[in-house]
Amino acid sequence: MFDPRAYGDVVANILALDGNGQRLMPLVRTPRGLPGARELISSAKVTPLQRAALYVYCDLWNDAHETAQEIDTPDGSYWHAIVHRQEPDPGNAAYWFRQVGTHPIFPALRTAAAEIGLPVGPAWDPFAFIDYSTRAAPASPEDLLARRVQLAEWQLLFK
Repeated sequence: MFDPRAYGDVVANILALDGNGQRLMPLVRTPRGLPGARELISSAKVTPLQRAALYVYCDLWNDAHETAQEIDTPDGSYWHAIVHRQEPDPGNAAYWFRQVGTHPIFPALRTAAAEIGLPVGPAWDPFAFIDYSTRAAPASPEDLLARRVQLAEWQLLFK
């Protein structure tokens, strides 16, 4: 179970803006962003990875993109891939997932996705999830399923 308090008061307060780390983020970027989030995140004393993750969570796509593209690690590439999956730019998302390689969260994400009800093979396939989430019609059962998997992914990747 994801506990935002495990990351300190600053992170917990940001996540408390909507859902306490349980919010089903949209599959496709939105122009709105959570009110007040940008200021809280930009002034927070958090790691660049946490900043990128918080921007993703709060629908601040441009900020998430700018932050993630500056992090030259597999985790930074993962956040960059998520941002492009939400753009949606499936080809660019796939490029960044190729930079990630096999990520340590993949086994847990595969298990979580299967428990949520997403048909998965023997291993997590980020490219198949790009396809699935890109095809999901807004407000459809597939959209809800993909958003639940995306949340599990976000929670597993957040550090």
